[in-house]
Amino acid sequence: MSLLYPSAGLATLDTRARDIFRRVVETYLETGEPVGSHAIQKAGVQLSSASIRNTMQQLTLAGLLASPHTSAGRAPTHAGLRLFVDGLLEVGDIGQEERREIDTRLAGMGHSHGANVEEALETASSLLSGLAGGAGIVASPVREAGVRHVEFVALGSDQALAVLVADDGTVENRLMPLSAGVTPSTLQEASNFLNHRLKGRSLVDARQEMRTEVDTARRDLDEAAARLVEQGLAAWTGAGERDRSLIVRGRGNLLQDARASEDLERVRVLFDDLEQKEQLIGLLDDVGEAQGVRIYIGAETRLFSLSGSAVIAAPYMSGRQRVLGAIGVIGPARLNYARVIPLVDYTARVLGRILDGQET
Repeated sequence: MSLLYPSAGLATLDTRARDIFRRVVETYLETGEPVGSHAIQKAGVQLSSASIRNTMQQLTLAGLLASPHTSAGRAPTHAGLRLFVDGLLEVGDIGQEERREIDTRLAGMGHSHGANVEEALETASSLLSGLAGGAGIVASPVREAGVRHVEFVALGSDQALAVLVADDGTVENRLMPLSAGVTPSTLQEASNFLNHRLKGRSLVDARQEMRTEVDTARRDLDEAAARLVEQGLAAWTGAGERDRSLIVRGRGNLLQDARASEDLERVRVLFDDLEQKEQLIGLLDDVGEAQGVRIYIGAETRLFSLSGSAVIAAPYMSGRQRVLGAIGVIGPARLNYARVIPLVDYTARVLGRILDGQET
């Protein structure tokens, strides 16, 4: 067992408060119900109920606990959950049965010639949803083949076709408006400029450095050719994002723990959130920028602030440690973090190995 991260916020709690806080959170995550002083006593705390209630009140005033209903019990706030996850959560290894199921169902796809990337992603999302509870979510990888050739072809006086041929043989065509007075030499000048600058580079690299490329184009080209360069880069990189798929499996799991009308309302809001494809892909892409598992709780993401949901996600990478995408679990804030974190981490690592093998 090991702590996920150290947390400076814990330094503000004395030993008694820290122990009671940890027990409240652990009991709440196990039962999903507000925790009272008697439950803390039964857990082994050798204090009177009055002393425990006093400490819980102090934790409530500190914003770490709250009383969700009229009962005397307390539940962790999202700030409390964050403090617990960062400083007190003990994360173990994935269980042998779970490891075996992932290896059997997912790793076996790497030996199947009929399996493709989409099937692997769907299987991984379904697996994670079934094992962890909540909804499994995964975004397809960004295609990173290098650029082989770029060309602008006039289709008339006011329209052109921007053609991009990648090293993997795929061809992307985008229709573009043409400004008045654009000549064949202008089209050729823009094509030559991009071929020189982009050949062998991926569109992901081009997108990240697009502003520099366009600034250079405005210095080295006439205004009409520079506009073509800018429009071409925007058309190709933007379309690559729109063409990516987002796979969500296990929405039904989110209804299983809905105990009251307010729970059902949060699930309804979460269902709406899960339809926001571009925002979800953006969230998973942010995960790829971090090392290891990343956790968002409640309002830490604008997308899930109303539903109060939690996201546990990890990047899946190639054998060369290139981030291909990210996979995770979305569910109520009372997810079993200690169990779900290693599940997400292991599934991401197996998925990365499979997709890396299919790319080679």
